[in-house]
Parts: sequence; structure tokens; C-alpha cells
Amino acid sequence: MRKLSGIFLVGLCLGATGAVVITAGHSSAAAPRQTAVSEVVATTSETPTPTAAPKTEAPASSATPTAKTAPGPAGVEAGTLDGIMRDGTASAVVFDTESGKTTVSVRPDRGYTSASIVKLLIALSVLDQGGPVADVQRMLSRSDDDLASRFWSSYGGPAIVTRWATKLGLTGTRPPADPGRWGDTRITAADIVKVYRYLLDRKSTAITNALRDATERGSDGFRQYFGIPDAAKGQDWLVKQGWSCCRPTRMLHTSGVVGHVIVVVLTEHPAKVDYVTGSKRVTEIVSKLLG
Repeated sequence: MRKLSGIFLVGLCLGATGAVVITAGHSSAAAPRQTAVSEVVATTSETPTPTAAPKTEAPASSATPTAKTAPGPAGVEAGTLDGIMRDGTASAVVFDTESGKTTVSVRPDRGYTSASIVKLLIALSVLDQGGPVADVQRMLSRSDDDLASRFWSSYGGPAIVTRWATKLGLTGTRPPADPGRWGDTRITAADIVKVYRYLLDRKSTAITNALRDATERGSDGFRQYFGIPDAAKGQDWLVKQGWSCCRPTRMLHTSGVVGHVIVVVLTEHPAKVDYVTGSKRVTEIVSKLLG
């Protein structure tokens, strides 16, 4: 396992965040029993493809906000993402914690089904109420669905989402239509950047340490090093990933911190695009964002 290579660098005075310099860990993961949430994958290959009927999720809204684009260091804009995706839709936001500025903003307010990204809000709720730190960290680093379901039931369910949306000013985040399906929470890239800014500003080390130690495979066997981990090899990073399929589309999300920048990429693919192909596309987008 790669160990923490640095510490929180600087507390920002811009009312935003501090930055962290961290790396990830590696471990094997056993497939969990099925849960009534949104992530499901095969466990038999390095780049898995589902072998059983996947769990479903609520489809994305048909009303997609107009793309807002702030060219980044590599000139990343909507056309760049669309060229990589070819079909489906991607949103990306990059926030520089040193300058306090957003350097890339493509479709920041477009809504997506969260998959496991909502575990960040679940973790905040559990820790805020004095819940078990070790289990929270396991839920995050291994993306453990069973623990997430247990916490969701015990610490407020949909109220977890509404509470933190209000507290952090998350304008595009809302609870799932089915209150039992935490993975169907609605999120936006702009809102997830706000969550990371809060974590860094508050120096929430219980959470950031878990994200630093994200295992290569989740508890369901899925290889969760697509996106930020694969694109930022050799750099310090922390991540929370999300994947789900298919009612009617496939979601693949990567979010986290690379050095002093927060990176969030949310993607929605037609179900015909498999996890392997979708993962490569997400990694290519992050590579463009990191320049």
C-alpha cells in the first residue's frame, strides 16, 4: 500500500478549501451479497463486465441545462468531452484550491444519478452523529454497499441528502425518488466540488484518509481505478468513484483531489457502452483535464 506522502498543505483564505497531498492504497476485494442499491459488476477480470442482470437506477432528467464552459489549462470545453464520449453525456468541473478559481466548467449543473458518490454525504452524516469511524472509512475506501445501506437506514435516509444540500448550498442535489435507493440520489458536478471544498476546508481527515486509501477494487469486485487514479499515475490523489447501470443508462463517475485541484467528472452512457469502454472514456477525459 502506498502511504500518505504529504499532509494538508495550506488553509485557504478565500473561504474555500485547503489542499491535500495524498496517495491511494491497493488491496483485493471480495464480492458482497446483493443490496438494493445501484452498483453491480463482475469479479472475474481486471476490467470487469457485468455477468448478471445489473441493478437499476432512475434515468437522468431529459432536461439538460445549457453547457457552461470555462476553458481549462488544456482548453477543455464541451466539444472536447463530446468528442471523447461519442455518445452519452459528460460534465466536468476543475477547481484550483490555491487560486480559489474554477478552471474548467462544462455542464456543471447537469443532473446525474449519483451511484456511490452519495456515500460522501452518508459519511458526513454518520461522523457528525458520532458513528463508527472505521466502518465509515471502509465504506468509502472499498465503496462498500452493505455498509452504505446500513448507514442510510440508521442515520436518516433521504434526510441525509436534504440536510447536507441545505448546509452546503447544493442547488442541484436531491434525494432519490425511491427513499430506499440511496444510489439514485441526484447530483451535479458543481455540487460535488462544493462537497470536496467543505471536506478540505474542515480538514475531515477521517474521510480524506479513506479516499486516499481507495482500494483498486471495490467490495463488489469492480476495478475503481478508472478516471482520476489511472490518469494521475505518479501524482498524489484521493478519490470517490461511482458506477451503476441500467435504467436505462450507465453511470461512471470519478471525483477527488489531485495535488491542489479538485476534479469531478460525471458521465452517463447508453447501456450498450460496457464498463470497460466507459471507464476508458472517463480516464481520457481526466487526462485532458490534468493537461
